[in-house]
Amino acid sequence: MTAGNRPSLAEAVREATAVLAAAGVPSPRVDAELLAEHLLGVGLGRLRALMLGDSPAPEGYADLVAERAQRIPLQHITGVAHFRYLELSVGPGVFIPRPETESVVQLVIDRLQGMPHPKVVDLGTGSGAIAGSIAHEVPGAEVYAVEYSEFAHAWAAKNLLPLGVHLVRGDLRDALPEHNGTFDVVVSNPPYIPAEAIPNEPEVALHDPPVALYGGGADGMELPTAAAASAARLLVPGGYFVMEHAEVQSQWIAAMLDRTGLWSEVQTHVDLNGKDRATSAVLAVSDLTTRGLAASKTCDK
Repeated sequence: MTAGNRPSLAEAVREATAVLAAAGVPSPRVDAELLAEHLLGVGLGRLRALMLGDSPAPEGYADLVAERAQRIPLQHITGVAHFRYLELSVGPGVFIPRPETESVVQLVIDRLQGMPHPKVVDLGTGSGAIAGSIAHEVPGAEVYAVEYSEFAHAWAAKNLLPLGVHLVRGDLRDALPEHNGTFDVVVSNPPYIPAEAIPNEPEVALHDPPVALYGGGADGMELPTAAAASAARLLVPGGYFVMEHAEVQSQWIAAMLDRTGLWSEVQTHVDLNGKDRATSAVLAVSDLTTRGLAASKTCDK
C-alpha cells in the first residue's frame, strides 16, 4: 500500500484486470490500463513507467473499474473513442465507431487520390468518424455528413464542426436533394443488423442505440438498400459508392447493386480480419430520371 492507504498503481491495475476478466470484459488488461490513463491524463507509455515505481492509484479508479465491470462501454466512461487519427467525443445515444470501419475510410481516401477538390457525403454519420476522418486526411475535400438521430447529431456536431464538415440533420433516404448528381463519393455505414439478431455483447445490446444497429426488416437490409438508392441519386456519373455491411450480407448487396443496372465495378472488400466488410461500385448511368426509377424499383423489392 502507498500513502493514504491507497494501493500502488501497479497493484490497482492488476486488481482491476482480475475484476474485469471475471466480468467477461474482452480485453481486461488493456481496459484497466486505459481507465487509469484516463484519470491520470498521461499516455500509456508514461503510465507503464509509473507502474514500475510506487506511484499510488488515482482517486476514483475503483469506481470506474466497477462501471466497466457492469459492461458499460469503455468509451462511455472516458467520453472518448479513438478512430484513425481522430479523438472523438462519444457517449449515450451515439454508436461507438469500430476499428473495422477504418478500412472503409481507407477505400474512400484511396479513391480520392489526385482529385483536387472532391465532394464527399457520409450517409448516417453517427459520431462523425467517417466524415471527420476524410475531412482530416484529405485536404481540400468538401465533406457533408447526414444524421437522423437527434442525439447522434449532437455528438457529430461536436466532432465535425471544428473540421469544417457540413453536418445535416436528415434521413439518409431522402437527404440533400438540392445536391443531386454533384458528389464524387458517397460513403455509408448504415444500420444493417437483422431485426431478430440481438448482439451478444452487452456493450452493444444495451448501450449502442437501436436506431444505429437495426437496418429494418427481417434481413436488416431496408436502410442499406435505401443508402444505395440515395447514392445513385447523389453521385456524379462515374462517382464512387462504398458501404459497410455485415460479412454475411456481401453477396446480397453485390447482387442488389448489379440488379439495378446503375452500377459497374461492383467489388467486395475485406477488413483487417479478412472478413467481407464493405462493397463498392461506380455509377454507370448519367441520367437522373433513369437513376431514380431504377433505384426505386430496387427499394420496392
